[in-house]
Amino acid sequence: MKAIRVHQPGGPEAMQLEDIPTPTPGEGQALVRLQAIGVNFIDTYKRSGLYAVPTPFTVGEEGAGVVEAVGPGVEGIRPGEVVVYSNVQGSYAEYALVPADKLVKVPVGLDPKVAVAGMLQGMTAHYLAYSTYPLKAGETCLIHAGAGGVGLLLIQMAKMIGATVISTASTEEKRALAKDAGADYALPYEGFDQKAREITGGKGVDVVYDGVGQSTWEGSLNSLRIRGMLALYGQSSGPVAPFNPQILNQKGGLFLTRPSLWHYTQTREELEWRAGDVMRWALEGRLKIRIGAEFPLTQAAQAHIALQGRKTTGKVLLIPDSVNSSPKGDELTRPKGVL
Repeated sequence: MKAIRVHQPGGPEAMQLEDIPTPTPGEGQALVRLQAIGVNFIDTYKRSGLYAVPTPFTVGEEGAGVVEAVGPGVEGIRPGEVVVYSNVQGSYAEYALVPADKLVKVPVGLDPKVAVAGMLQGMTAHYLAYSTYPLKAGETCLIHAGAGGVGLLLIQMAKMIGATVISTASTEEKRALAKDAGADYALPYEGFDQKAREITGGKGVDVVYDGVGQSTWEGSLNSLRIRGMLALYGQSSGPVAPFNPQILNQKGGLFLTRPSLWHYTQTREELEWRAGDVMRWALEGRLKIRIGAEFPLTQAAQAHIALQGRKTTGKVLLIPDSVNSSPKGDELTRPKGVL
């Protein structure tokens, strides 16, 4: 099978397309023939070496496809079923070996592309809004990168709860997408903290959901009310520098947390709750999942360049060439939805 591998951490060019043996599922595992692969910022962190991973490794940790075979001891998952998963290394490939207890069945009628586009980002938005800082109707949240994969879904969930949403995005076009998703206010990054204070009558927001990190860190703290929470769930602009915790006291007895999806899918029940809500809402049309760009698997490097260059909105997907064996025109050579 074909897979995107990294032998030495580095830039997008560190990813190499290779032919490797198709694995055989062992105890508790399933072999999934992938139809769509999620591209996430954590993939760029691991590729670059920001997050250390033993080399060589196959990039990616999110996919959707058809179960090809199952190993001994697998119950509840059968060959031929359409499934989706996240947080399992090795998805930039034509096949993936996945622990069966990490697989979630895709509801009948839901496109696997939509399922994978909503899996990691959707469950991330879910744990942020329903667990890390459980939003309540009438509260105000600040959501950075409102036109991104998590941002667009988090805005919608916050509005479903009944919160007021202030969002940031880097361009007018992206801010329009955030507004379309339901944001009450869509701001540029410049001076967002002062504007958030103005919107809240000087009080500050209840919570900031920040996946940007370094460039928004100080402004995020300045935007919060007394005893507000900063949920720092990502670092697309780079990691936050070491700081004196006394700053949290000085700015109002603030709470700071650095969560990851893994912390909020510790049990099978929690995984099924979060993934089930996301896919059910998508199927019912209550949650609109935007696929901003699709690249063939062979163009994984271009996908990373577009993602890190903030040239995409919504979810970025890779599609194995075998899924598009009969492309029309330049359908596979031109990324879809790149802004």
